[in-house]
Amino acid sequence: MKRHATATWSGSGKDGYGHISTQSRTLEQVSFTFNSRFSDVAGTNPEELVAAAHASCFTMKLSFVLNEAGFTAASLESTCYITFENAVITESHLIVKAKVAGISQETFNACIKETELYGPVSRMLNVRILIEASLEK
Repeated sequence: MKRHATATWSGSGKDGYGHISTQSRTLEQVSFTFNSRFSDVAGTNPEELVAAAHASCFTMKLSFVLNEAGFTAASLESTCYITFENAVITESHLIVKAKVAGISQETFNACIKETELYGPVSRMLNVRILIEASLEK
């Protein structure tokens, strides 16, 4: 399976502008600029897109790992914060909230660790991954 996205850019790095579209058309000519990356204006940026990819991938993979352990989550929520310092992504911080009936904290922690180790986006990222996971019953 291969997926793709296309980004275009016109102009200089600081004064130019770009658009990104995804194969699924979920993103269709979404704008990104210097200001959407480095200040709070409309548009997306690469770090936000990495955060979305990591949060969604981790959540889905955790669901599969829980199923393999014999559990089905009532709900899973992952929020990802990407740290961008000195022109380098240095950390992906996931905050995970889960409702899983009947699971012990020890089993849940093992599922989180397995997801961190084997999640496709987690494996792709060459940065520190910090995970805060809470189990709500």
